[in-house]
Amino acid sequence: MAMAFKMATTGMWVTEECKNSFMEMKWKKVHRYIVFKIDEGSRLVTVDKVGGPGEGYDDLAASLPKDDCRYAVFDFDFVTVDKCRKSKIFFIAWSPTASRIRAKMLYATSKDGLRRALDGIHYEVQATDPTEMGIDVIQDRAN
Repeated sequence: MAMAFKMATTGMWVTEECKNSFMEMKWKKVHRYIVFKIDEGSRLVTVDKVGGPGEGYDDLAASLPKDDCRYAVFDFDFVTVDKCRKSKIFFIAWSPTASRIRAKMLYATSKDGLRRALDGIHYEVQATDPTEMGIDVIQDRAN
């Protein structure tokens, strides 16, 4: 098995692939976003999908399932009122109302462990429907 990092509270493990993909996004700008999922059988947090540098926030929102939980990180580029280009990384805890109660509980209790493994997250958004994580919410938080 590839090296993994244990999340003490839930017994979940974050795979090395999760950390490597995040570092590629953060430093090399290879990915615009990463979606993570929990494999309940193996008790691993794995990479579900990565978005290329040309993809946007709408692509991330469209890649999240309507009936299952996920975690996502998004690299949001913007220009400040002072005309400075900035980038902030958002952590999104996606837990739609249509998902199973067990999945909601598992994702809620494992969230902090994943956040600790991914060093460099600026903001967190928790959403149960798309309006709670719209691009307007991201823009308001970044400014």
